[in-house]
Amino acid sequence: MPKIVIAIDGYSSCGKSTTAKQVAARLGYAYIDTGAMYRAVSLFLLQNHIALTNPKAVQEALHHIHISFNFNPKTGRNETCLNSLNIEEEIRKMYISDIVSEVSAIPEVRYAMVAQQQKMGRRRGVVMDGRDIGTKVFPDAELKIFMTADPVIRAQRRQIELLQKGEMVGLDEILSNLKKRDFIDSNRSEGPLRKAADAIELDTSYITLDEQADWVVQLADEKIAELHRKGHFKTQNA
Repeated sequence: MPKIVIAIDGYSSCGKSTTAKQVAARLGYAYIDTGAMYRAVSLFLLQNHIALTNPKAVQEALHHIHISFNFNPKTGRNETCLNSLNIEEEIRKMYISDIVSEVSAIPEVRYAMVAQQQKMGRRRGVVMDGRDIGTKVFPDAELKIFMTADPVIRAQRRQIELLQKGEMVGLDEILSNLKKRDFIDSNRSEGPLRKAADAIELDTSYITLDEQADWVVQLADEKIAELHRKGHFKTQNA
């Protein structure tokens, strides 16, 4: 069966990554965690004491950053690697969350990551989640989803995630971090967080992750059937 690109954008802690992973697994697609890529860059810049206000230094650092995703058979998940080192756990910590939106707003960083993401999805059959997938990375994606949720519910979800990893962070601090990230993500000059005109909105405040995945898979099946009826894939493969 011909494959499509599924772009899932939206605010943090709406369930984008978990839903995208489930959808990719059920459709037999590749999953690309673009947020992890920006977190990996954030970690590298921090570890190498590179100032975010120094674009030349950031640009040079990008030449030394290689990001890959390796499948872990024990967990059944793809894990993020930075220069061949597994950094999956480290990049999920709060100190990375505190700066990732600022790093993501640096034009040089976005240019480099978008180029990598477009290369990864060139052959279709991918599920990609982030902030600008449907508007910047793959504006021609066949299916675009935009996720949102109540900010307090998002903060509660994030707090639970951190607690499961041994980090105790107050709800007010997490909520403040989310609001800061929302503002930076929505107001940066390069690849801001926007709902694409042809994206379908999904409010995840009161539905489960399984329900989210079911909904996206159903939309994907409907989109593939629709494109097949219209002869889109014949034209695409001609």
